Amino acid sequence: MLTSHRTTSQGSPTALLDAADPAAPTTPADGSRGGGHVLVVGAPGPRLERLTRTLRATGHEVSHAPPGEVDRRMGQAHPDAIVALDDRGAPGAHDDSGLDVIREVRTVPAGRALPLLMVTAGPEPSGAADLLRHGADDCVPEASDPDELSARIEAKLRRVPVPVENLPRDPRTGLYSHAHFLDELDRELRRPEAARNGGVLAVVGVAEMAALEARLGPRIRREVAERLAGVAERLGSFCDRLGWDDDGQLLMLLPGVDEETARRGLEKFAATVAGTRFIVADENVRLTPAIGWLPLAGADGGRAAGQARDAVQEALRHRDLRPVRYAPWMRNTPHRHRRPSFSALVRPALSALSPVLALLLGVAVPFVLYLQTYALGWDLGSAMYWVVVAGLVLSALLIVLECLFSLDAAARPEAPGAPYPPASAVIAAYLPNEAATIVETVESFLRLDYPGELEILLAYNTPHPLPVEDTLREIAARDPRLVLLPVAGSTSKAQNINAAVTRVRGEFVGIFDADHHPARTAFRDAWHWLSNGHDVVQGHCVIRNGESSRIAELVAVEFEAIYAVSHPGRTRLYGFGVFGGSNGFWRTDLLARIRMHGSMLTEDIDSTLRALGEGARFAVDRTLISRELAPTTLKALWNQRSRWAQGWLQVSLRHLWRSLRSPAFTARQKLGLCVLLGWREVQPWLTLQILPILLYSAWKAGGLHRLDWAVPVCVLAVLFTMAAGPVQALFAWRLAVPELRSRGRWFWSYLLVSTFFYSHFKNMVARQAHLKEALGDRQWRVTPRAAGAKAVARR
Repeated sequence: MLTSHRTTSQGSPTALLDAADPAAPTTPADGSRGGGHVLVVGAPGPRLERLTRTLRATGHEVSHAPPGEVDRRMGQAHPDAIVALDDRGAPGAHDDSGLDVIREVRTVPAGRALPLLMVTAGPEPSGAADLLRHGADDCVPEASDPDELSARIEAKLRRVPVPVENLPRDPRTGLYSHAHFLDELDRELRRPEAARNGGVLAVVGVAEMAALEARLGPRIRREVAERLAGVAERLGSFCDRLGWDDDGQLLMLLPGVDEETARRGLEKFAATVAGTRFIVADENVRLTPAIGWLPLAGADGGRAAGQARDAVQEALRHRDLRPVRYAPWMRNTPHRHRRPSFSALVRPALSALSPVLALLLGVAVPFVLYLQTYALGWDLGSAMYWVVVAGLVLSALLIVLECLFSLDAAARPEAPGAPYPPASAVIAAYLPNEAATIVETVESFLRLDYPGELEILLAYNTPHPLPVEDTLREIAARDPRLVLLPVAGSTSKAQNINAAVTRVRGEFVGIFDADHHPARTAFRDAWHWLSNGHDVVQGHCVIRNGESSRIAELVAVEFEAIYAVSHPGRTRLYGFGVFGGSNGFWRTDLLARIRMHGSMLTEDIDSTLRALGEGARFAVDRTLISRELAPTTLKALWNQRSRWAQGWLQVSLRHLWRSLRSPAFTARQKLGLCVLLGWREVQPWLTLQILPILLYSAWKAGGLHRLDWAVPVCVLAVLFTMAAGPVQALFAWRLAVPELRSRGRWFWSYLLVSTFFYSHFKNMVARQAHLKEALGDRQWRVTPRAAGAKAVARR
């Protein structure tokens, strides 16, 4: 295409860039105005500012990208055309500056087919032919008239001769159309399986698509698919071919890739999408990718894409970013209604007998083993005696160390490191369980004192409408800070949080259960930590219904031992904190990438380990208070602690070995992980070994009356072990919040009950939880909450 060499009627050698002058024409001679989104590429300075004003004066929407930032800016919002400044001839510019810009634009997948116009620095388009040969569509000298620039842009926008939908690939993004992608898939599946060498088909949906389309119309489907494709292109070559369907889902073909490599690539893709803020139809949004996939080996070409979409529906339920591999049960077929297996029938009976099984495995089997090895000439029982003594002393020593280190826990920074940003509170609720307390909780949040903007988002699920929803809607109508988010199909707290994290506006998020009443300054105090280099801060959960029953009283003191002593002590001792599920504050960007995994019974600890593996910094602050309700019956306490114990085991099995091999953790942190995830699971069974060892020793000695009970080392070990409980109770009283510290009787009662009963109760719960996990019993038993002093329990 020829370039213009004329000057404007004003006679200025830079008339194009001087067009922002009020006297300069702003409308084409035919009375029409320009249009479309133009990305201007150039270094900041007067030339860029004048060109920007010129383009806006001729009716274009303009955004900027300095050299080197074209890929990132185009990933945020695709332009319709690119206008770049060629600095050759300008003072201080090198001879290849214009060519560098062209190469950068054409290297970006989305920039390969976009119109690219170069505005040259000199009065004449010096080197225009060179620029055109290297990929520019047109060259315009600064001496050109602004109307000419606008007309050239419009001409380029109209140059595609056929509708994009009829092309095999979108000329802007390189995406295959749906039909052509299926052709590519069929071509891949027709190849001999030996030559295909694996391969995976993936479909990527977006959880927010329905809400975006309701606000912005069906055109948003294509735009979302383009944003997803841009992320896949930036991540490299793990994906070979990309397409899109009419629902806005991204189609990915990964030939020659084994399943594990594909899964890791898809996980990285999902985390990158979730951690990116996109500009979609001029809105700043977060997207939650839901990925379904299946291997190409054995895939049916006519059904493979549909099967991957079935897996997408399963991924949409959880919103936890994990790619879901297709399984036949995801399809609505009679396979869903198959007869229960034998293991499913016997599992409840075995779970009910788990206390008996624990005694058989922990007492009878070791006792028989000690007898048999003794008959073979090995005194294994005597050796285990000293192992158990050493283990009990070690457990007591770790408790004492946590207590001592808790005295010097890091203090909260006195001042924020940055101004208070918008913040969000997410309350996760299952309304049938929380109906009696949720209104009181919401009103407590609306009384919070925070200097910045604060929204309170109630993310809840309910199997049927409840009258309390009308009350909540009335409160939301009165106070716009309250946002109600029903999460259809949710079955867990994790799914509610995952649904909320893309809707929040805050720079950081506080996560709370539905019975929590945070202190008025909680969000202000949390920002002091987050603005001074931390990514997550866990506060102090205080029981507010301790007078309801002896069980609630016991839990109230135990929570002081956990949140005022153990958490701060462990954080200082091992160099990392732990998110406890509620009264925890996260940077929103981190939470968006990590999410919560609803398949884990303790999704909070699981998210902690995954965030720590990314290098996140956790803090624990015992002065960051939120008050909650405790279980008031022994059955409710058993259900709660059983879930906690089984959840910790799940986290240990999933993360311990992986974390010990990870370079993200220091040696000190790995030692802490061994204690929290390894020793924690061994210790309940080790304490039970006292019984078979005692029986074995009595058998070997000829009766209990022949045993020597006054061995000095053993007596000292017993005294030291029993002293750990009173020491922890003393520290809990010393560091407790004032309203509980005044309850001295509660602490004396906890000391006695914990020493002679409660510790054994928790060990018994842990052993049963291990057996339940081995049997595959992962049922989450919900206990109703009630307001006031009535019986309540955490979920």
